[in-house]
Amino acid sequence: MERKALHTKSIWKSNLLSDIRIAKEAGFGAVEMAGTKVWDYLEAGRTAAQAKEVLKQYDMKMISINDIAHVERSDDETIARTLKEAHVLSSFARDVDCDCIQLVPLCALEGRPEEEVIDLTAKNIRRICDVGAQYGVRFQLEPVAWSPIHSLRTTKMLIDAVGRDNFGTVIDFWHLWYGAETTPDDVRAFDPSKMYHIHFCDGTRNEPGTVCDETVLRGCYAGEGDIPLHEWVQAVKDAGYDGWWSYELVSAYHWQSDTKEVAGKTKELLDFYVDI
Repeated sequence: MERKALHTKSIWKSNLLSDIRIAKEAGFGAVEMAGTKVWDYLEAGRTAAQAKEVLKQYDMKMISINDIAHVERSDDETIARTLKEAHVLSSFARDVDCDCIQLVPLCALEGRPEEEVIDLTAKNIRRICDVGAQYGVRFQLEPVAWSPIHSLRTTKMLIDAVGRDNFGTVIDFWHLWYGAETTPDDVRAFDPSKMYHIHFCDGTRNEPGTVCDETVLRGCYAGEGDIPLHEWVQAVKDAGYDGWWSYELVSAYHWQSDTKEVAGKTKELLDFYVDI
């Protein structure tokens, strides 16, 4: 089966059940579901069983839920909330046959020594991974371009420090490229067993002295930005990765476009760049 998914951030103004149908009609085999949409769905009184039935109806998979954020924070209130989120999302994931949830460390530890950042974040993630293991769920880190953990080098340090079999990373082209430390050669040398998914995307960098607005800098289709996509795609293949590719379009402009049109365009571009 062709392993190409639509990241539902690409069609942000739609909802969970509609996302599944829209992705199927565009030719995708799976969705990577935005976490906010899962929470909205559950808070409206909907159930995992209903979502699973729609996935079955369209012969679709949910490959990941994106995300649990601020996993670097160590205060008791945040940790309690994070572990509760991990239980709820892991239960939902299990019940819809989704085996992965994304984790995002942000900037609460900015300015601290690198080893301390890794140690504190790893301590939190170990607890999250242990929750997920109860449900058969694994977790992928997303290195964020403007956070202390923004490269494959620091990602590997964190994976090693966490030391859990159900913890790896997503290779997000824009975040890694924007962070300016990771190259395609670094991707090529990375352990493919710890590459859980690929976020295929394009984008630009902001001009010095201007605000970094991700929804603007990533507001372009593949081929319209500055990332050498063919090089990044080939590096992933050379590493031996054989999993799912998820097209992620984080664009305030395109969120106001027709969702069917956006989904169709992203599938067309993913087919052009990624021959699998």
